[in-house]
Amino acid sequence: MRVEITKSRKNKGINAHICSQNMSDYMTRAPSSNTPGFTVPEPVARPGDTPDFSGLGLNPDTLATRPDPVCPANDTHVLANTLIRVLDDEHCAQGEWNPELSAKQLREGLHLMLKTRLYDERMLKLQRQGKMSFYMKSMGEEAVAVAAGLALQAQDMLFPSYRQQGLLFARDRDMVEMMCHCLSNSRDNLKGRQLPVHYTWKDGNFFSISGNLCTQFPQAVGWAMASAVQGKDAIAASWIGDGTTAEGDFHGACTLASVYNAPVILNVVNNQWAISSFSGIAGSENASFAARGIGYGLATLRVDGNDFLAVFAATKWAAERARSGHGATLIETVTYRADAHSTSDDPGRYRPKEEATAWPLGDPIERLRKHLIALGEWDEKRHEALSEALTKEVLASYKKAESFGTLREGPLSPVPSMFEDVYAEQPWHLRRQRQDLGV
Repeated sequence: MRVEITKSRKNKGINAHICSQNMSDYMTRAPSSNTPGFTVPEPVARPGDTPDFSGLGLNPDTLATRPDPVCPANDTHVLANTLIRVLDDEHCAQGEWNPELSAKQLREGLHLMLKTRLYDERMLKLQRQGKMSFYMKSMGEEAVAVAAGLALQAQDMLFPSYRQQGLLFARDRDMVEMMCHCLSNSRDNLKGRQLPVHYTWKDGNFFSISGNLCTQFPQAVGWAMASAVQGKDAIAASWIGDGTTAEGDFHGACTLASVYNAPVILNVVNNQWAISSFSGIAGSENASFAARGIGYGLATLRVDGNDFLAVFAATKWAAERARSGHGATLIETVTYRADAHSTSDDPGRYRPKEEATAWPLGDPIERLRKHLIALGEWDEKRHEALSEALTKEVLASYKKAESFGTLREGPLSPVPSMFEDVYAEQPWHLRRQRQDLGV
């Protein structure tokens, strides 16, 4: 048997037809030679093509109905196939989902998103200078983390992926400590045991980030179940990317969340691209990611992820639902990864360079800035002053973090630390290894 691969001009997919001299044992499983074969999805645009988002169903609806947070899950399923937003094209807050935040709260959101972006830019420069091994920016996705972080309570447990550093800033994590981890220096709270940006912060209820994708989803559900059993008011929230929904842990988490009515928010950050494969590889061309929650009987929301107010409102709604004992919500935040997947990635090899600027939902920082200006609560001079102040804060934090060492120049975590924090009682073979090292 052989497989013949051909590229379809009609849908830019890859058609594969299975051929054999004797197909009698395969007819029930394979398409006949005169019917279409299976298709490997291809993005509409590749390098050199014109970006095209017309097929994504990005028609934001500021008039989307906001159901009662304690409604039956079925009442939310229509929202899996729209796109909830608050900010309209004129940068005004409209519709039932408007959280009616104060100007002070809006300025705080702008402050934290800009801080996250400037932090990312500095850390990228440090990686390029060889002072750290690896980095992942969240450019274009700042609202996803910051707005959600501000909408949740400090007691709520966060199970993030590796592009939610805005959650840490929303909880006032010390920037120097974050940098020390990324530099893997002597003050790294993870003692060099994790890649940079794989943060953890116990005191801030920020669970350790795992490089093994989707482990955090079932962990979040389990934590939420334990919180409910103990009669606590705290809920859990977790984030994964669009590609990660293809992992088995996603389906296990959704099943557990539904069956046990867990007080958890399951966020799918649809930023259109995994490291090099577009969201269609995970099934986005067949249904929205929010719609996957329907089969599990979960409440479902599909939200404009570049609209700070919409993300805040959706998270607040889901948190109220979970806290009142009405179970989990699956939220798809539709956004765009405006930069590389990581410092080991070159997006110019698989997508048009102009795609980020052509993204129809805009830039989250710019949209909130214009909203504040439209309210008369912000202006260009204040924005420039904030940018300058945050740039100085980031630089000062880095200078302090560098005093504890860098990856290239050290000092690193003490050698004996490799034997710590693994076993409650250290086994004999580790004691022997430590003795052999003389530490």
